[in-house]
Amino acid sequence: MDIKNLFNVKDKVVLVTGGSRGIGEMIATVWVNIKNIYYACYVSAGAKVYISSRSADACDQVAKALSAQGPGRCIAVPADLQKLEEVHRLVAEISKHETHLDVLVNNAGANWAENFDTFPDAAFEKVINLNLKRVFSLTQACMPLLTAKSNVNNPSSVINIGSIDGFRAAPQMTFAYTSAKAGLHHLTRHMAGKLGERGVIFNSIAPGAFQSKMMNETLKKFGDSIRAKIPIGRIGTPEDVAGTCIYLSSRAGQYTNGATIVIDGGSICYSKM
Repeated sequence: MDIKNLFNVKDKVVLVTGGSRGIGEMIATVWVNIKNIYYACYVSAGAKVYISSRSADACDQVAKALSAQGPGRCIAVPADLQKLEEVHRLVAEISKHETHLDVLVNNAGANWAENFDTFPDAAFEKVINLNLKRVFSLTQACMPLLTAKSNVNNPSSVINIGSIDGFRAAPQMTFAYTSAKAGLHHLTRHMAGKLGERGVIFNSIAPGAFQSKMMNETLKKFGDSIRAKIPIGRIGTPEDVAGTCIYLSSRAGQYTNGATIVIDGGSICYSKM
């Protein structure tokens, strides 16, 4: 067993989509978008990472900062993944520079919280479209790159970012989001069962509460209550989610296919008399 290279992702080509908040009053879910962590963990491990989100400025800033830190590289390719034509443009841009793709992290997502009686049809449509339908669209478009040099003994990896809210009725009125994430977990299993023979593995990660810039205010107000419902007694850290991504992208995770890995400190198992 080559322990030295078990978690090695050096020189792998990675695409990470990243979290446009989209329409109007769209809000982040309880675990909040921590997309920079995915970028950073791969670049720090020596991979070549393409990042994409709707904001060109945000993409460029992250790419420049992470490339400067190295040792890997980060390249920005902005795209609005709500639009199917933008999905295909993104893949075409990457194909100009790469002959294959080792890892695809489907992290772009959106949320909307509103009372049941006034929940807009357009909001439901857009949340489902970005969080579920476009994951399928982008994965489908990337398959030629994902299968270009992979095989069953050296598979490429698709990682779909779900949520613990895909397993439970969330405290917020985020009806479209919870439906999309539950669907995403099952879509991952379906693709794993049907497409593994092509040399691609499919898994999802379901995060719980994580410390992040966007969750600072929530933690200030409700931090003690949130922690009290996490059996290990703390909020997630960048290392927790980054390590899971590296595992699923490396030799260590090559026999994990169709799994949904919950990283929530056990909060989904919380039980108190």
